[in-house]
Amino acid sequence: MKKSKAIVILLCAVLLLAGITYVDLYGFDGAGSGSASDIKLGLDLAGGVSITYQAVGDGTPSVTDMQDTINKLQKRVENYSTEAIVYQEGLDRINIEIPGVSDANAILQELGKPGALYFIAQTDADGNQNYSVQTTTDADGNLRSGYALNKTIDELIADGSVVLVGTDVKDARAVTTRDNMQNSVFAVDLTMTEEGTAKFADATRNAYQKGETLAIYYDGAFVSVPSVNGVFTDGNAQITPMESAEAAEALASTIRIGGLKVELEELHSKVVGAQLGVEAIDTSLKAGAIGLGIVILFMIIVYTVSGFAAALALCLYVAMIVLLLNGFDMTLTLSGVAGIILSIGMAVDANVIIFARIREEIGAGKSVQSAIKTGYDKALSAIVDGNITTLIAAAVLFFLAPGTIKGFAETLALGIVLSMFTALVVTKFIMNALYALGIKDAKWYGASKDRKPINFLSKKAIFFGLSIAVIVAGFVMMGVNKAQTGDMLNYSLEFKGGTATTVTFNQSMTLEEATRDVVPVIEQVTGSAVQVQNVQESNEIIFKTNSLTVDQREALNEALMENFGVAETMITSETISSTISDEMKSDTVIAVVVAIVFMLLYIRIRFKDLRFGVSSIAALVHDVLVVLAFYAAARVSVGNTFIACMLTIVGYSINATIVIFDRVRENMAVMSRKDDLQEVVNRSITQTLTRSIFTSLTTFIMVACLYVLGVTSIRDFALPLMVGIVCGAYSSVCITGALWYVLRKKFPPKTAA
Repeated sequence: MKKSKAIVILLCAVLLLAGITYVDLYGFDGAGSGSASDIKLGLDLAGGVSITYQAVGDGTPSVTDMQDTINKLQKRVENYSTEAIVYQEGLDRINIEIPGVSDANAILQELGKPGALYFIAQTDADGNQNYSVQTTTDADGNLRSGYALNKTIDELIADGSVVLVGTDVKDARAVTTRDNMQNSVFAVDLTMTEEGTAKFADATRNAYQKGETLAIYYDGAFVSVPSVNGVFTDGNAQITPMESAEAAEALASTIRIGGLKVELEELHSKVVGAQLGVEAIDTSLKAGAIGLGIVILFMIIVYTVSGFAAALALCLYVAMIVLLLNGFDMTLTLSGVAGIILSIGMAVDANVIIFARIREEIGAGKSVQSAIKTGYDKALSAIVDGNITTLIAAAVLFFLAPGTIKGFAETLALGIVLSMFTALVVTKFIMNALYALGIKDAKWYGASKDRKPINFLSKKAIFFGLSIAVIVAGFVMMGVNKAQTGDMLNYSLEFKGGTATTVTFNQSMTLEEATRDVVPVIEQVTGSAVQVQNVQESNEIIFKTNSLTVDQREALNEALMENFGVAETMITSETISSTISDEMKSDTVIAVVVAIVFMLLYIRIRFKDLRFGVSSIAALVHDVLVVLAFYAAARVSVGNTFIACMLTIVGYSINATIVIFDRVRENMAVMSRKDDLQEVVNRSITQTLTRSIFTSLTTFIMVACLYVLGVTSIRDFALPLMVGIVCGAYSSVCITGALWYVLRKKFPPKTAA
């Protein structure tokens, strides 16, 4: 590379970093569009809209109907944000919290009133018209025509004119299709339930024979009155043409929301503040910046020129991920931060693998230029395999997991792709440019000699025994917890539900003031951890705790009145269900299992040995169980970040294992007949030991800064993650290689005859 080209490359890298950083700080225009402040934040970081609905009708709806309604609403509101949550409040209320938005009226208008939806035949059994066209005059004197009912809904139901209801519709989707002239038109596809299919066949047969329409009536108005041009017996139909894509989507949305088992009416809506507060966001950003600074300093001290190139690429990575979070309109939550932390660790990991290879090549006598090229070539497979396995997990989680996990999967996938680009492309260009500018002495890049292998496998019985003991102790601890408290783990209200106490204070109070002054009083009275939310443009503060007894509620009311002068009429309490529903738990478990299967298949294909895959998955399960044991022993709160924490550990664990197995595969390809397999495994672990230690250390530093500077909820997330990082390093070095060796000896490969 010529010096002029090297200068251009470095200049472009610096200017690109400066330009993207400027956009991150100030945006593309004076309004801050595209800046970090423009990123959509979740409820835990920024707040959003909270809507409360109440069931309409006689009596209390059944538990099954309420749960079905919640599940359907959850799918509906995920159109606004993957981080939206729906949970039950009391016996007949449903609360929806949508992050990243502030206009409650607009959301209510778009979401629609979750009421009853009816399909009405044009005529009754006696041939009387159920609805007819009426012409009215608007305020401007213009004539308007529309449909009007000739009977009440109760009368229509009684005489059999209501042929289907909303719960008979399984799904409704806006689509684009072709008409008879092959012109593109907008339409709505309907899919009926099993019961609805039979009803729809009878209804369309009757309407088609009479040449009549079939009206769709919702919330006191006709939303569509399509003609029936056939008999539909398979439960599928299409309403076409629609005047626009927006009209098609609006109709499909109305039909979906009208398919709820429970009719709801809006009780109230409000804009709620962040659950973590401004202080939590500020300290998290500060912790991230300090952690990144320490990692960059570490890389430069340890790897000198290579470390400087990696530091520049890492800064570019962070700047680009902020930019792309905006570009892809992602909602960032604490779970999303977990994905970014993992991807930063993997970005450092890729560089450490490359630099270790370069040092090996220099130590073997190659020139610096040749060592850089060979180092990148040899490191490529480990980096690609490690990142692709994690990317597979992220993809499966995005498509199969519930909404709150999708946010984690999105940021993780974005970070992985970006980290691979910066490590394999940006760092390489910068290193070659620095070399071309005259930094050619091998002392600036380092050299490592082939060290004597450490005999890790000789201690495999100790390692296996220690791991089994910790895991068994974890299960024992869970049993003890179950006997003492009724729960194996310290579940927070996201998993168990609890009590929401809304207090209207005499004067406005910030989230930080409420956390500082009110929360200690509530904790003392209830003995429960507390989540806090403020309601904008009011003096209301919402305190969420574990379920409170009647005595605890009365004691809390007295404490609030005594300490803060609040009138008892200004304190209301409601029992709330868990925001992490049973369906969300089962969906997450299914997604993780599918992800593991796909990772296993990928490793089997790439390594051509199922034992590698089995050992990798065993190490992954080992790390999860050890961290679970820590949750049980330390009584760390199991909240909405628990799933993200476990998924982060899964991604970290599989990546660390792949690096060692890649070296085992490489060494086996060149081993001679006299080489002992145990020696090959020990050599491979020793050769990658520096990588295992340095990557774990840098990732640990990032998370430790969050733990030291973060608020309680962030510490509850960071502490088990730190344990997972240490455990991941231990299992990759001490467990996986030894386990593969045992499986290889126990089930040797078949030799060709």
